[in-house]
Formats: sequence, structure tokens, C-alpha cells
Amino acid sequence: MDANINLFILGGLGVVAYFIGNISPSTIMARKQGIDIKSEGSGNAGTTNALRLMGKKAGAITCVVDILKGVVAVLIGTLAAGPYGASLCALCVFLGHVFPLVYKFKGGKGVATAFGAVLAVNPLLALISLLIVAAVVFTSKRMSLGSIVGAIAFAVLAIFLEPGFFVYAAVMAIIMLIKHRANIVRLVHGEEPVMSIFDKTKDKDKVEDKKEEDQ
Repeated sequence: MDANINLFILGGLGVVAYFIGNISPSTIMARKQGIDIKSEGSGNAGTTNALRLMGKKAGAITCVVDILKGVVAVLIGTLAAGPYGASLCALCVFLGHVFPLVYKFKGGKGVATAFGAVLAVNPLLALISLLIVAAVVFTSKRMSLGSIVGAIAFAVLAIFLEPGFFVYAAVMAIIMLIKHRANIVRLVHGEEPVMSIFDKTKDKDKVEDKKEEDQ
């Protein structure tokens, strides 16, 4: 197979992976409920905003589908063109999620899709990064901080665990940090809200509302 065919195949794989990334479960579910997820809550078409606006089930579905997008795209790339195809598809499916043509380039922040892509490239790299994210989230009760630390961690870990993927990982990490810039500002000023599943004040409000209803 000559170089031109290889480039043609890689280009085709990149396009396929990009449009797989365009699939947005949160946007689809929100529209069915009459919600514009791009303008409500944080305005982000990702797991956290889906959880905030539509509940735990929608959040879980969004997370799982976004992860699977990354896994499927990388597996296609691996089968068709080996490690180069895998790395290219990992980046392209991520870009498709963050900058989807179908939704006028307004997508999510790419955390779940990046995890799925990295999971298919190197499971150990993905799982160690996930543990770091989980530790930060449960300590800080803020998903944004976990995502920010995780983005930096997986790029650094790639140097040691998957050197050939480092450049792709670094690009993905930089984009994730840029997409989280508003969160970073709020974190610096101590204004970033706690995740809804950790926000006990909301639970108290629900109890009080229930008491008033019963009375």
C-alpha cells in the first residue's frame, strides 16, 4: 500500500471519527424535553450539565454514550490503520465532540469522550487518569476541578505510558483546559458551585418543600 493510499485512508478515518464525535446524547434528550442545553445551566452539552438540567439518568446516559464514542472511533482507527489510525481517531472524535459541525461547532468540553478514546488507546493510562479525577472530584466535590487536573495528568502520564500518543494527548489536554477557562476563573475566586449530587442544601430545600406540601 503506497503513501497516498495510506494518507487517503487516514483522512477518511479522521472524518468518520469526527462525525462520530458529533453525536450529542445530551442535546437530543434535552430537545425531547423542550430544553436548549446550549443556553441553560452552564450551556455545555456534557454530562455535568445534563445531570443538572435533566437528572441522574440523563447524566448517566450522556456519560456512557460520550465514552463509547471515543472507544468506537479508536477501535475503528486501530483495525483500519493500527496505532497511527488509533491516535488520529482519538483526536478527531474528541474534536468532533468539542466542535461539532452538526451543532454549529458548539459542543461539550470533551472529558468523557477523551476518556473513552484514551481507554481504547491505552487502558492503563485511562484508568490511572480516572482514579486521579475521581480522587479530586470526591475531595473537592467539583467535577470541573477533577476534569482540569485529569486533563493535565493524562497528558503527562502519556509521556511514560504511551509516548507515541503524547502529542495528541497534549493537544486534547490544552483544548480541555481552554474549554474550562471559565471554571478555572471561578475556582480561583472560590465561586465554582458544588456538583448537584454533593449539594446537600438542595436536598434540604426538597425536604422543606415536601413538608409544606404535606401541611
